[in-house]
Amino acid sequence: MRVIEIIAAYGHPNIRATHKTTFEVTKESHLTLRGDCIVAVKASKGAVDLSWRFKNIARKPNSKITVVIQAGKFKETAIGHGNPQLSFKHPADLVARKSEFVCNRTLMLHSNKAAWNFPRRLVKVLQNPTQKVKVILKAETKE
Repeated sequence: MRVIEIIAAYGHPNIRATHKTTFEVTKESHLTLRGDCIVAVKASKGAVDLSWRFKNIARKPNSKITVVIQAGKFKETAIGHGNPQLSFKHPADLVARKSEFVCNRTLMLHSNKAAWNFPRRLVKVLQNPTQKVKVILKAETKE
């Protein structure tokens, strides 16, 4: 089984993408330099907005979650896992984590990438506030 979600978002001049354990997409439009994990703002969906089908698959113990960030001619793909404890209740944020920490903002665990792994050429494009960003989420399981 597989479910795909498409999220529209934008870049921001304060995107730094230097966090070593997470990356985040947010519906918020304001971003300070302290938000070093954020890679896109003004997202069309937060965790709570994802479809029940996506959430259902992502909560399966052996689920795989893929996140693709596309901006201009660049794209980056991160792969991680779901978890039965994912609540998907945050109204604005989606956070991919390298760790096993779960909160209402968590999208996936054991991500193979964090913000600092994003190519600097992509980060430069993401710093343009008029840059449209396409975020593709895929949750899948063999069941």
